[in-house]
Amino acid sequence: MPRKSTRLKAVETTPPETRSLPVRTAPQKRPYADIDRILRGAFARATGGVSPFGLAETWTDWALHLSRAPGRQLELAEHGRDNLLKLMDFSAKSMAGGSPAAPFAPKDYDHRFTDAGWRQAPFSLWQQGFLAAQDWWDHATDEVRGLRRQDSDRTRFLVRQMLDTVSPSNFPWLNPEIIARTSATGGRNLVEGAVHAAEDMLHTLSQVHTPPPDGYKPGKDLACTPGSVVYRNDIFELLQYTPQTGEVRSEPVLIVPAWIMKYYILDLSPHNSLINYLVGQGFTVFAISWCNPTADQRELSLEDYRKRGVMAALDAIGAIVPGRKIHANGYCLGGTMLAIAAAAMARDHDDRLASITLMAAQVDFSEAGELLLFLDESQVAFLEDMMWDQGYLDRPQMARAFASIRAEDLIYTRAVQRYFLGREDLPTDIGVWNTDTTRMPARMHSEYLRGLFLENRLTAGRFAVEGRVIALKDISAPMFVVGTETDHIAPWKSVYKTRLFTDGDLTFVLTSGGHNGGILSEPGHPRRHYRIGHRPADALYVDPDSWLAEVEPRQGSWWPEWIDFLSRQSSGKGGPPPMGAPASGYKPLEPAPGHYIHQT
Repeated sequence: MPRKSTRLKAVETTPPETRSLPVRTAPQKRPYADIDRILRGAFARATGGVSPFGLAETWTDWALHLSRAPGRQLELAEHGRDNLLKLMDFSAKSMAGGSPAAPFAPKDYDHRFTDAGWRQAPFSLWQQGFLAAQDWWDHATDEVRGLRRQDSDRTRFLVRQMLDTVSPSNFPWLNPEIIARTSATGGRNLVEGAVHAAEDMLHTLSQVHTPPPDGYKPGKDLACTPGSVVYRNDIFELLQYTPQTGEVRSEPVLIVPAWIMKYYILDLSPHNSLINYLVGQGFTVFAISWCNPTADQRELSLEDYRKRGVMAALDAIGAIVPGRKIHANGYCLGGTMLAIAAAAMARDHDDRLASITLMAAQVDFSEAGELLLFLDESQVAFLEDMMWDQGYLDRPQMARAFASIRAEDLIYTRAVQRYFLGREDLPTDIGVWNTDTTRMPARMHSEYLRGLFLENRLTAGRFAVEGRVIALKDISAPMFVVGTETDHIAPWKSVYKTRLFTDGDLTFVLTSGGHNGGILSEPGHPRRHYRIGHRPADALYVDPDSWLAEVEPRQGSWWPEWIDFLSRQSSGKGGPPPMGAPASGYKPLEPAPGHYIHQT
């Protein structure tokens, strides 16, 4: 009997899934695959990019698990009975002329019922009836044994979306504020609201970019910190800001914004511009201004944004300010990309970073907030088909996803104010920036959704750069990480996880406000507070709840704390560097904020 060979086959040391970030913008090629993708892409546009298959699966999962839980059904029946009795008691006392305490209260972020008229019968009865139904559904969509947590949370989200459509605040004859205003204006508010509705409908259908109002024009009123474009490629422009002090810190600062937004969220009006503040504190500041990609740029990848974005910017700064390390600051997805770049640099023994600041940026996506409710295999495939057809994720499709997270304020409260109360939207700097949205190239967005959000590869040890896996724990540069208390895009406990996956010196700040407002927390801003804690290198991990209990809040802005951190990591002061480096190919091209900020 012949002996079996004992010779071992050659084995690849790197698992296939880690050699490179997979690009799964199309299923395995089949003869008629393109026909299917064209039809699915058209269907996706018709539904606004929302997969009905994923929603159907969510409802089915919830309903089937609840159907086999008679104990839970009895619990919900009792809860419904209790809510009904509370409503009956409240109604009886209200109709008898009393002023009973309301048994149900709106959520903290729900401002639809702030008008005093909602505290008077019969409006208070309608409000309490709606809130009682909302309370019951919150319990009905709570966890059921065996039900996936994502399906439980998604069902609650979907119920909330449906309930919001029937809120009494949406109907003129049920809303005391609308009734009072209609009476006071003789109905003029409804006429003006109809005009607003027609304008918005035409804008939605035409998708013509609305120019900013007077007093809020980028380059003149916003994004107006003086500087120059010192480098440009097809992905980004590098802005260098004109020094405002006689001496500057030796180490320059690079700002890496998210490509999902225009960079000037960090350079709004002069009084709340983080960039202007930083320059005024004696730092040489550079910022990336990403392009607004078109269908021709559909093949731009995450690696393009890292290599020809962040790394190209570091190379340019190294030529303009030679021999100096760089303070790198990443915001939102820009922070995620910066973390990837920093880990790859650490692996490759590239020590050009003096420090790393991550603002409202996640490196682990297992608790990525309510945006994660939109994502599963069905939903990502649906978006990929839509992007495959049009080459990018369009601005309205992305804006709707963000608006639906807080539909109470961002959709319904605004609609009531604009269409029934006849009030114009008052322009604000952050409001103008918020409407100045960008597109996402198909390949990059697919890689981001799959590799980071869906598969969470970065902290799972399966994210590769240039064919080799990277690890965040390799980063040795001091880190300054900022989370915001009411962030629904990058929840602070998710941002805090940077402490779990790194070992170096790290300062964590938790500031009041949300994803944008918490970052734009300039000194002098009223009602601001923050917490700050320091973890030395190689210290033991402290969970977020314990950290929160240990660290006392401080009043004011966190910006000065950041300046102190950067100053401690700097080597001294000297004269400002020149604007650009023409001899090295980085001559000033045009004044800041450059060309890409104006792309629509």
